[in-house]
Amino acid sequence: MDKIEKFLQKLDNARREKIKLLLQQILLNQLADLEVKKLQGFEDLFRVRSGKIRIVFRKDESRNIPISVAFRDSVYKDLK
Repeated sequence: MDKIEKFLQKLDNARREKIKLLLQQILLNQLADLEVKKLQGFEDLFRVRSGKIRIVFRKDESRNIPISVAFRDSVYKDLK
């Protein structure tokens, strides 16, 4: 099981479903309705905010790849 799935299992059902919906939008490149911000110091990393939870993803030419989903105090620690 990867880190994203492990984190999602710890959330309550309502939050889990909201984050899953956001992940689907990111994977389908439907970013118009989301508050997407580019991360400083990175060329291809972006984040979406949902309350205290952050979804960090990498933008390739043709797709978006989720890198990390966690609370804001720990999501940025392992990024390289």
